[in-house]
Amino acid sequence: MDKNYCVRKRSYLNQTEIGALLAATQKGDHAIRNYSLVLTCFIHGLRASEICRLQLSDIDLESKCIYIRRLKNGFSTTHPLLEKEIQALKNWLAVRANYPQSGSEWLFLSRKGNPVSRQQFYQIIVSCGEAAGIPLVTHPHMLRHSCGYALANMGIDTRLIQDYLGHRNIRHTVWYTASNAGRFYGIWDNQQERNQYALFR
Repeated sequence: MDKNYCVRKRSYLNQTEIGALLAATQKGDHAIRNYSLVLTCFIHGLRASEICRLQLSDIDLESKCIYIRRLKNGFSTTHPLLEKEIQALKNWLAVRANYPQSGSEWLFLSRKGNPVSRQQFYQIIVSCGEAAGIPLVTHPHMLRHSCGYALANMGIDTRLIQDYLGHRNIRHTVWYTASNAGRFYGIWDNQQERNQYALFR
């Protein structure tokens, strides 16, 4: 094999793998926190630093929304909360009340009452990925990519995905939609095209 040949490793998790990862978070001493942490990160395409910096004031369970502070000069915005997120957050907040420094403004706390660090979050994702039997070395940024690809696979408009993920440059967004095979289905089914390229029949 040509030594210059290389295969680009997949940088995201598919739907089945996300489900397995979330199932793995629901085991252990901090299962309720970890499930809410990973679910929120995936659904909103958050970076590790963004999820770790979430504050209690960023979520409004009554209005069912969450304020997203994007880093790297990205667009900050407000996202709606899904019902499963709301329930997961309510479960976590009930447990969080018993954590040290529960009066802290940080949403996700460590066992010592400090905000969950990027390193701790990394370890959570790695260990849960291994427990889930995912055939990739998982890391936090995979959740952001997984969100982008999931939205693209659902046929969400590229511009909307750009705004949702806070990309200032759409070039960072088109990677997700460019890989969506579903958008190519049916392009040879047009009657005019079939007549013009009869040799394919």
